[in-house]
Amino acid sequence: MRILLRVVVQLGDAAMARILVIHGAGMNMRGKIQRDVFGPMTLPEYDKQIRAYGAALGIDIDIFHSNLEGEVINRIYEAADLNCDGALINPAGFMIGYPALAAAISQVPFPTIEVHISNPARRGISSEIAKVCRATVTGCGIFGYDLALRGILRLIEPAKSRSEEHTSELQSRLHLVCRL
Repeated sequence: MRILLRVVVQLGDAAMARILVIHGAGMNMRGKIQRDVFGPMTLPEYDKQIRAYGAALGIDIDIFHSNLEGEVINRIYEAADLNCDGALINPAGFMIGYPALAAAISQVPFPTIEVHISNPARRGISSEIAKVCRATVTGCGIFGYDLALRGILRLIEPAKSRSEEHTSELQSRLHLVCRL
């Protein structure tokens, strides 16, 4: 059993947003294989940059990687138990054929955004996980994580601080594809 101790920094009247970042199956191979698709960055380099994006936005980032679907599902449910505010997931090898993972994402109370360094659609791949996520960000390289963190912050803002028009816009499904 894993126990997490977290210190939450107070920012004015509100606590720092807590966001889980999940790296799925095969992400540990980034920078080692398929460099023509995903680039030269390794997973530890991704993590360092994601933490920097989070720090700049005042977000408490918890990063988790596993090549095992059950471990990812357990971590998603654990995040819900710990009152996590939102999640980003790069499902990588879990994009197709993992209905239990999709179910777990759809069952938690916080929004999830799917993120990809590349654009899987350009390779003919359609993620089944994206169907249960609030939004997707694909094809923007590592900067896609910054975009997704900014998006998740907007999704978790208190409803009272948004106008009705802005609320309906944020509740609609966002799909951002950047061509590099």
